Amino acid sequence: QVQLVESGGGLVQAGGSLRLSCAASGSIFSLNDMGWYRQPPGKQRELVASITSGGSTYYIDSVKGRFTISRDNAKKMVYLQMNSLIPEDTAVYYCNAAVRTTIIRRDNYWGQGTQVTVSS
Repeated sequence: QVQLVESGGGLVQAGGSLRLSCAASGSIFSLNDMGWYRQPPGKQRELVASITSGGSTYYIDSVKGRFTISRDNAKKMVYLQMNSLIPEDTAVYYCNAAVRTTIIRRDNYWGQGTQVTVSS
């Protein structure tokens, strides 16, 4: 079994910053792509940013230049540094990881989510 646990959410004023962390644990053979998704109130979940095991990154246009995704493979962690936050960033943020639990088995896992609220 694999667990992803997020931390670092909270309430912040517009223009502020937050850093989300996600720790992976359990029966992990290797961590492949990792990412952060978010689900604003009343809307569908969307990909915010992703990072490969080699460090290549992807961002949606609305967060480019404001958010930075990074990972520490040795610690099995992925981070999302969020700067210049705006009210539209308010959402539940979820960590996602593609995990190999054996050399031949790969599954997708989700964290429980952490609330980010940006006040105007």
